[in-house]
Amino acid sequence: MRLSYIAAVAATLGFATAAINQTGNACIVTPLSATSTSTNLDDSDQIKDAFRRCGKNGRIEFTPGDYYVGKVMDMLDLQNVDVDIYGTFIWSKDIQYWLRNSISVTYAGRSTAWRVGGSNIAFRGHGQALFFGNGQTWYDQNRNQGNQNGRPISFTLWKATNVLIDGITWRQPQFWHTFVAHSQNITMTNLDMNATSNSQWSTVNTDGTDTWNSRDIVIRNWTVTCGDDCISIKGNSTNVHVSNVTCHESGAMCIGSIGSNANQPDYVENIVFENIKAYHSSNAAWIKTYPGTGYVRNVTFRNIEFDDVNQPIYISPCIYTGQNCDSSRLRISDIKWENIKGTSRYNIGAGIHCSAAAPCQNLQFSGIDIKKKNGGSAVKYLCSNIQNQASSGLQCTGPCPGNFPQQLNGDR
Repeated sequence: MRLSYIAAVAATLGFATAAINQTGNACIVTPLSATSTSTNLDDSDQIKDAFRRCGKNGRIEFTPGDYYVGKVMDMLDLQNVDVDIYGTFIWSKDIQYWLRNSISVTYAGRSTAWRVGGSNIAFRGHGQALFFGNGQTWYDQNRNQGNQNGRPISFTLWKATNVLIDGITWRQPQFWHTFVAHSQNITMTNLDMNATSNSQWSTVNTDGTDTWNSRDIVIRNWTVTCGDDCISIKGNSTNVHVSNVTCHESGAMCIGSIGSNANQPDYVENIVFENIKAYHSSNAAWIKTYPGTGYVRNVTFRNIEFDDVNQPIYISPCIYTGQNCDSSRLRISDIKWENIKGTSRYNIGAGIHCSAAAPCQNLQFSGIDIKKKNGGSAVKYLCSNIQNQASSGLQCTGPCPGNFPQQLNGDR
């Protein structure tokens, strides 16, 4: 009996048949949904099998259609592989499975649904790939709570080198859209991300991306709606260039949070954010640390345009707790804000409190043009413990308390 006949019979009976067509080191994958009307499909195994077969010195193509992902996917030994995705990956709603099985990524107890590592890897979505996380299930289950152990990041680069991620769309991620950890020479371009709740519960912690223990990263041409940090640079990130990013309902461009473990220094340096737009966001260009150790230095926020941002410029050495603000020894220095223009929701353009134990050094401001959204008096710039305050270029109008909030609920 011919295999094609067996496949035809299986399809007629509603069974799914694995569909990997391999020629040499090239794998072409067809979703199980193309050969089955079943509502209980899981493409995870054949996706992993395609990477096992063709993930070294090969090419993998996912043809159009819906790929259902019901299991964690962990592939850390990819080498010299091009991945072309033309279909939609849909993660299951089985919260209990993911809470038990999502893969640890070490940072703050976080975990992920899909972890990718290796070297010389390209994921291209060609503007057609869609990653759908069924996030509403998670938003409703989480009920506005914070970080839930086991709630998975959608896609993580882990110990990866020389990687391109291009042309992929995310919708309703489970948690953060992406995470870059212990990686180097990463380029992520032309990405579209959106986490929006349609219920009474907020998305909570659906960042566009977070970098950690990584260097030499390029982020360019993104559109992000996320309800949390749009681009977040976390501890031990170096040489990151972010450009041409539009953020909606987010925290826009952020350093941090870092310094949560006082016994483990965090270092962030050589970061550029430029040509950024932010709409109806909490902040625009800001730095948040705990009262830890380490440093943030040589960071540039350039050409940031925004509308209806709660508090555009912000620095806190004691984020979330408002305690021990002046005892932090995590030094912030050589930071530039250039051409920062837009409207603030309230009458605060900047709230900057640096630690008295490690005053901020060489903060430089130029082209700052912030107006209150609904008009009225000029906005205030509140500053404390800036060592070069007189020559910084910012006309500070008063001191900033140590526990000054990241988000305001009215004029001050």
